[in-house]
Amino acid sequence: MKTLRILPDLFKEARLAMLANWGRSMLSMIGIAVGIAAVMTVDTVSTGGKAFVMQELETFGLKSVWVYRAYSSKDPHQRIRTGTGINNNDLIALQGDCCPSVSLISPVVNPRGPAPVVQAGNRYNNAQVIGVNVDYLAINNDQLRIGRGLREVEIRNRRPIAVIGETVASDLFPGMPNPLGRTLRISGREYQVVGVLRSKSRDLLASIGSAGGDVNNRILVSYPLVQTLNGNSDINYLQVEATSVEAAEAAADQLKGVLSRRYQGVFEYQSETLASYIKTTDNILGGVTIIGIIAASSALIVGAIGVAGIMSTAVAERTREIGIRAAIGAHRSHIMVQFIVESVLICLIGGLAGLAVGMLIGVVLDIFTGFPLFPGMLGISIALCVSILVGLVAGYVPARRAAQMKPVDALRDG
Repeated sequence: MKTLRILPDLFKEARLAMLANWGRSMLSMIGIAVGIAAVMTVDTVSTGGKAFVMQELETFGLKSVWVYRAYSSKDPHQRIRTGTGINNNDLIALQGDCCPSVSLISPVVNPRGPAPVVQAGNRYNNAQVIGVNVDYLAINNDQLRIGRGLREVEIRNRRPIAVIGETVASDLFPGMPNPLGRTLRISGREYQVVGVLRSKSRDLLASIGSAGGDVNNRILVSYPLVQTLNGNSDINYLQVEATSVEAAEAAADQLKGVLSRRYQGVFEYQSETLASYIKTTDNILGGVTIIGIIAASSALIVGAIGVAGIMSTAVAERTREIGIRAAIGAHRSHIMVQFIVESVLICLIGGLAGLAVGMLIGVVLDIFTGFPLFPGMLGISIALCVSILVGLVAGYVPARRAAQMKPVDALRDG
């Protein structure tokens, strides 16, 4: 308790000692600042990079689940049955109460044969044509820039209407901010545009080949209409929204279980969940962050060694002062805390400076790269705690040596 009462005086003495040797103290602070700035930069880049990747993953719908037929039979003599293994009757069954972990479900039907020709006047486009239902926009986290989505009655009656992406709009209707009501032709058949999707960004995923093409180059139409053009009632795959991210795997298992029972094991089914991609992303980025922080911490270790060396020098230079304090009744713990406080103060000031430099580096990188790079609160807290811990560790041995000096020896050597 007595030590706590004199703590303000100890901080005052530590400040005066630092000012008396400001050059040496400044070099120590710079060493700590460089180490903290390196750690902060790694944390800033990893936190911002994770947020950027998550932002792009959200364009798929965080609770999305995809279920489709698996064609990989291990038996070379087994007769492979044709078809997608999912049809309209299956969809009706799955829309009941069979799957409690499923919130929304949409069929996805692709045109058979070569890619359809998309045309408006004398302009052409190579958009991906997708047959869906009214729930697809919500499941896929799609938003409309203008217009509306497909309606249930239009889907049921196979109305030739379309919701187009921004790339389709700019290719077929350049300079026209509102193409609603215009018509386009898909494989010679006319469709009326009723909505334009808001642009999505998957630049990072596209750069590593994981975005599946230009997400803005899509045309959404009624899935029964595409089935009519295909001449069957097959559904290529199901895109589902689970009740929660945690329930995604359960939703996938429930859907595959129902389909397998309906076909008595004739077809095998696979599934993918965005939750699994999120988990993989967290694991990869987490591992990279840990490796980066360990590498950056080497600079912090060098700074800590520098502080320890300087504190040892300070103890040697102030031997006579230590002897006088001990002779007039200063307790060993007070002498020890005095030098530890000085070490902690040096490291804390250096840590704050490094924190500011690390955040400034994040701002500069944000300006030049366009990535939303920012440090996490956890990283800031850890940086400050590490600064204090380094001060305690670096100052402990010199402070302990100072506290164990005998007054007579200290006065004689001083």
